[in-house]
Amino acid sequence: MENNLFQQAKDAVANMMNMQGNSTTAQDQQAAQNAIQAAYNEASPEEKQQLQQLENQLKQHNQLQ
Repeated sequence: MENNLFQQAKDAVANMMNMQGNSTTAQDQQAAQNAIQAAYNEASPEEKQQLQQLENQLKQHNQLQ
């Protein structure tokens, strides 16, 4: 069964990655982080690994701004 929270977390990070320049706000970043955390609680081991990668992407993205 597809993990809906997992998909939401992936979408939230993807949306942030697609935003150009400094158009992402701290609120956007927090929302993506919250989505990752919520999904993590219900994730399979494989999904947890992917969520960890998403979180790393998010951190790198935030540092580049």
